[in-house]
Amino acid sequence: MIIRFERNQKIKYGWVVEDRVRVIEGDIFKDGEETVMTGLEVSLSDIQLLPPCLPTKIICIGLNYRDHVQEMGLELPERPLMFLKPSTSVIGPGGQIVYPSLSQNVHFEVELGVVIKKTAKNISAAEAEDYIMGYTCALDMTARDIQMSDGQWTRGKSFDTFCPIGPGIVPKLQWNQLEIELSVNGEMRQKSNTNQLIFGVPQLMEDISKVMTLLPGDIILTGTPSGVGAVNIGDQLEVRIEDFPLPLRCEIVKE
Repeated sequence: MIIRFERNQKIKYGWVVEDRVRVIEGDIFKDGEETVMTGLEVSLSDIQLLPPCLPTKIICIGLNYRDHVQEMGLELPERPLMFLKPSTSVIGPGGQIVYPSLSQNVHFEVELGVVIKKTAKNISAAEAEDYIMGYTCALDMTARDIQMSDGQWTRGKSFDTFCPIGPGIVPKLQWNQLEIELSVNGEMRQKSNTNQLIFGVPQLMEDISKVMTLLPGDIILTGTPSGVGAVNIGDQLEVRIEDFPLPLRCEIVKE
């Protein structure tokens, strides 16, 4: 798993092996820049984990799990339902999700995130794999009362801290056969498998890139399974996705 971290006031990328981090020299998202494994190792306990990438945008897909569509009593969508979260909504592992005073009903939505490796425009599904750096754990936090009252989703999805991602990027995952789950205060609240996805990752890459240019570090959130629900101040959230060596953990705090 690739991580982005801070140590001694320097930000680096690294490769996690058990409880150690092998330091990578260079920017893994900078086109044409050579990255090398330095041979330097540090302990996971001696670093501060950061968001694994700095997206210019987060492209989200609504109603993309069969079990969630069934739960909502809706029909399967004919095409991917896209919306955006701003880059300012991103926080890293161990971060604090701020419960905004403007909302009385904030919900969690666990998601598998796709991290873009290089600029993608008008690509085909068959080409998609070449443009993927890897996958990350994510949460699409939502002020549900604002989302429903507005009739469109920007405000309810876009509060600062409403897109935790991390703890790292896992390359070359079998994206369509992953157990995905979220617990709140140790209680399982969402549990499903990415085999429930209606539109798979290659198809999403094709459809999105027809609309907007995907840039290195951008993230696609592939949708949430059934079981979404409300959070309270003080709640501890934990995301686990199969084949990720570490979970994504966050805390809900008062504004």
